[in-house]
Amino acid sequence: MSATVLLHHLAKRRLYVHVQRISIFRAKHLSSNVENGEQKRENGEQKREEETERTLVYKPSAYYQTPTARNSTAGCLETKEESSCSLSLNKTFHQQRNPYRISSSRRLSSTKNTPSNMDYSNAESNRERATIEPRVNGDPRDFQRCRPEYQNMTYDVSQRSSSLDLNEALLVLERVTELKSNMGPSDATSFLCKLSQIPHEQIAVVRKDTRFNALLRHSAEILHNFTPAELLDTLRSFVNLGLPKSHSILGLYETEFCRRASEMELHQLLLAADLWRCLGRFVPRYLDKLFDNVSQNFNQLGLPELLQLMYVIGEGRRCPDALVQPIESLLMRYLNQLKPEELEAVSLALFKSQISLSERAACRLVDRALAVVNDLSDFGIANVMKLMRFSYLDHLPWLEAMGSEVPRRAPRMEVQGLMHVVLSCSALHYRDNRILLAVAEQLLNVVNRCRSKDAAKMLWAFGTLGVLPNQSPKLYPCLTAILRERQLEFQRFPEHLLTGLLGLAFVGLFPQDLLSLALSAEFVNKTCNSKTLELKKDLFTLDGTVGLELPGSTIPRLSHALREEVTKQLWDFAQSDICRKPETLEAEVVLRKLLGGEMFVRKHMILPHLRSIDLEVHLDQNDQPVPVSSEPCQQNPASQSWEQTLSGVTITDNLLAQLTNSQKIPVQPSNKFLQNPVVHTVEPVHVRESVFSVGVDLTDNLLMALTKSGERSSYTDDSSKPSIQRLAVQVTNRNQYCYRTEQLLGFHALKRRQLVLSGYRVVELPHWEWFPLLRRSHAEKLAYMHCKIFSGTGSKK
Repeated sequence: MSATVLLHHLAKRRLYVHVQRISIFRAKHLSSNVENGEQKRENGEQKREEETERTLVYKPSAYYQTPTARNSTAGCLETKEESSCSLSLNKTFHQQRNPYRISSSRRLSSTKNTPSNMDYSNAESNRERATIEPRVNGDPRDFQRCRPEYQNMTYDVSQRSSSLDLNEALLVLERVTELKSNMGPSDATSFLCKLSQIPHEQIAVVRKDTRFNALLRHSAEILHNFTPAELLDTLRSFVNLGLPKSHSILGLYETEFCRRASEMELHQLLLAADLWRCLGRFVPRYLDKLFDNVSQNFNQLGLPELLQLMYVIGEGRRCPDALVQPIESLLMRYLNQLKPEELEAVSLALFKSQISLSERAACRLVDRALAVVNDLSDFGIANVMKLMRFSYLDHLPWLEAMGSEVPRRAPRMEVQGLMHVVLSCSALHYRDNRILLAVAEQLLNVVNRCRSKDAAKMLWAFGTLGVLPNQSPKLYPCLTAILRERQLEFQRFPEHLLTGLLGLAFVGLFPQDLLSLALSAEFVNKTCNSKTLELKKDLFTLDGTVGLELPGSTIPRLSHALREEVTKQLWDFAQSDICRKPETLEAEVVLRKLLGGEMFVRKHMILPHLRSIDLEVHLDQNDQPVPVSSEPCQQNPASQSWEQTLSGVTITDNLLAQLTNSQKIPVQPSNKFLQNPVVHTVEPVHVRESVFSVGVDLTDNLLMALTKSGERSSYTDDSSKPSIQRLAVQVTNRNQYCYRTEQLLGFHALKRRQLVLSGYRVVELPHWEWFPLLRRSHAEKLAYMHCKIFSGTGSKK
């Protein structure tokens, strides 16, 4: 007995020395060994094992589980010594990695992870979370406890047995040595299953034993003789033993599972997929085999099989196109039978896998969630919001219900749940102060657990929806403080800094220290190495914003060459898309007709850093149009005055009253000057009807008169007017406003503000007025445009 205790003591001492040696080695060389988020493979099994122990393992389950639940997951089956060693390296790891390395462009809505970049993105996500461990109250595997049928196709890690002590484990390993080459598949499976019952804190001792490595090697040699049941039992033991996902033996088992997939039943295939998920290993080849089998035997899927399949699809971030429609049909068949936890799992799976349901199916799914909203967890509420964000589904009853649910639930929600709620509202352009202010209030209590990603997305969301600083005085300062505290994270995720600064700019806040960092030469150079245009556009917008809003600051500016490059790319896109929109083309035609020619209208990006086009018009002190077009015209505009070009009737209030069938305005005495016509705001209507839906018939003669307006009266006192009035005519659409309101979203409010700062009078052609007119006569469009340009009612400052 004393010999056994001594052996145990020596094993622990050897492990402790080994861990210390690894810690020193990692502090010196870790950054070079994890260049792309994975350690380099080396020859020799012992070297690969040591490299595995040095890996910061990605634990996706930890992101969604409470700290208590996380302790029972397979991803955390490391010893206390290993855990403490890994945690001690966080600071060193961040300090030594390549500064300002770019991982991806900024994506505020969900982005699909393709198989080719899955492992890389997982590693990146793990590094991002190394400083702050996010906490979300919820477990995506909760649905597996709803029905007993799930037990045949899933594995509950919390049911793991710990009935084997270390002495018994050492005896098992001794038995492995005795059998050696005489060991069969059943023996190897039995040994691994027994060893997997050892308590968590003693697993490392077993995994470091050379006899355990010999057992793994021998199992791989006889792998082709395993039955499907033995394969599954062995894989389950790997989960219990906490084998790292990059362990070399798992690649051999994955290959064997792919080869034997045709011999396995559907439940066995789903169980294997669940075990691979517990290991945290991405197995695209095996998932392909699973999907092929499901496609051929889809009629075998009941409700539990469908839900487990959707979970696997969601965690794998991919779904074959051939399965989308069958899954949607089967989901709709079982929809009313889904329990709240299953609805949560479905929503999360659809979001993660980016499966695009039909609008009708998505609406029915949210209808079902609304029916059981009181039984949904906070985690489930966030999942449904994610699904709506991805689907751009404006399910008004659900959103209205959130106006009461979120304030009630917010005090117990964690940072990530709050972020997903407000980010979904932003993506849907839905502003409800009950939701936003409740989130803002609770956020102050948990803000210290924010990552830079969370802070940036919430700044973007609140800024987009126009939540002003005076509505929640502490909101923007505390989120901005998080950006300052997490500056180290911007070295690998620069998009978070740019996203946060744009959100602040939307509401007129400009932290100069963070802007100086974002526009510094080093940050810009490293950021612009990315092949995506998205980050360059963000830098360009911030640069232009600094120039207009902070003209006297010492904040660095982008080079002229970079500004020209991005401007050209934006203009090329605008010419292929925005400039060709029917509403823009029609506005340009009407303006040219009204003002007398194309030389008086210029369609271009007045402020290129704001990424959209406007129709620029110049008027002199007498409201006469002045040529602005830089494009060559057939006739010299200087040789022909506006009065010579245009002749005909004057568009007066009386004429407009006749056209709109409204009350006539009394005629002014001849010695009074004629006032410009007044245009009243038209409320948006659900039926697309024209502003001028009633009135007199417009004949060809009247049309000619309207298009050749004669001398117009002008103000007698023009001393207050600038010599040239610069007008920016904007054709808006509903995506520029908050849902069912006339409030501009953050980016468009920023543009409107900066146009005014640049000396322009903004003339808005709101979509609820202009779009109905597109179906009306040319004369009506001319009359409407005349009111907008010359009455001054189109100005939005």
